[in-house]
Amino acid sequence: MEKRDYYEVLGVSREASVDEIKRAYRKGALKHHPDNVKGDDKAAAERKFKELAEAYEVLSDPAKRQRYDHYGHEGLRGAGVHDFSNMGFGDIFSMFEDIFGGGSMGGGMSDHGLDLETEVELTLEQVAGGHDEALEFERMDYCETCGGSGAKPGTRPDKCSTCGGYGRVQQQVPGFFGVSVRVMPCPTCKGKGRIVRERCPVCIGSGRQKKKRALTVHIPAGVQEGQVVRVRGEGEPGATGTTRGDLHVYIRIKPHPLLTRRGDDLVCQAPISFSQAALGGKIQVPTLWGMEEIEVPAGTQSGDVLRLKGLGLPSTRTGRKGDQYVQLNIEVPRKLSKRQRELLEQYAEIEEVEVTPQRKSFIDKLKECFVPQK
Repeated sequence: MEKRDYYEVLGVSREASVDEIKRAYRKGALKHHPDNVKGDDKAAAERKFKELAEAYEVLSDPAKRQRYDHYGHEGLRGAGVHDFSNMGFGDIFSMFEDIFGGGSMGGGMSDHGLDLETEVELTLEQVAGGHDEALEFERMDYCETCGGSGAKPGTRPDKCSTCGGYGRVQQQVPGFFGVSVRVMPCPTCKGKGRIVRERCPVCIGSGRQKKKRALTVHIPAGVQEGQVVRVRGEGEPGATGTTRGDLHVYIRIKPHPLLTRRGDDLVCQAPISFSQAALGGKIQVPTLWGMEEIEVPAGTQSGDVLRLKGLGLPSTRTGRKGDQYVQLNIEVPRKLSKRQRELLEQYAEIEEVEVTPQRKSFIDKLKECFVPQK
C-alpha cells in the first residue's frame, strides 16, 4: 500500500515548527490509541496510531525531515526509520515517552502516568477577573476491583522472569555507526514487570478502567489565547507506585463584540457625530469594567485615539492592568432634516472663506501637482 504524505498524516503544513509537529502527534496518538476505541474500529485505530508514529519519527528529526522533504519516502531508505507495523504500543510509547509525560498507555515502567488535554473557552470578562471552570471528562483510572494489579481478587501477579520485574530489557540495534544498545520495554510482560496468571474479571487484566472525573480548575486572570494551565496529578495513573500524569488545559478566548485585545491592552471603536467632533462633548464607551464617560476634545479628527489608563487586562506576570484605547470615528448622517441642511449650507458658505489649516495644506499640494508653474 502506498504511504501517505507524513505532513498530511499529522495534519500540519510543510512549514510547521517542531513544537507544532509534536503537538499534532500527541493529539493524534491519544485519539487513535486502541485503548480509547471500541468495537470494530480498533484495527483501523491501530493502523492510524502506527502511521502517526512513523510520521512523527521522521518529521521530528531534522536530518530525516530534510531527506524526506527533498526525496520523499524513497529518500528514507537506509535512514534508520523504524518499522512500526511490527511494534507493540508499549514500544512506541516508550520511544516517544517525553511527549506523553513519561507515561504509557500500553504499559511500561515510567516516572508518572499519561498526561491529558482539554480546552476551555473564556469570554474577555472571564479573562479579566479570573475564572473557575467546572470540568467533566473521562480518563483511565485504577480498577477498583483489583486495585490496579490486573489480577483476580485473592491472587497476585508473578514477577516477570525475563526482565526480573524491571519492565525493561536491553536490545542491540544496528545503525549507521555500528550496533548500539537500547533499553526497550520487556517483550514478555509488555513493560509491566509482572505477569498476570489469573485476570481480574472487571478490567480483564489491564488494571485500568474508564471513569468520569469532575473537578474545578482555576484560570488565572489575564491568560492569553493558546496558553496552557497545568493541573498536576489529574492525568492518568502510571505503573503501580508511580505518580499520575497531569491535565493540560488549553485556553481559547471568544471574540468580544465591541473590544479587541492587543496583549494586555484593549481597543474599541466609538462613533461620534460631526458636531461632537467639531465642538467637543462627552460620550459613554464600553469597558470590561462597565460604561465609562470620556471627554471628546473640540476639533477631534476621525481616527483620533483616546487612552483610558488601567482599563485593560491584568498581566499574568505582574498583575498590572493594561490600558484601553478608544478610536473615534466621525459618522456622516445619511439623511438630513430641512433645518440641518440649512445650517450645514450656511456653514459651507463660511467654510469657503475660512479654509482650515489641514485643508489649506491639501489644496496647496494640489496646486503644486496640477497648476503650471510660472
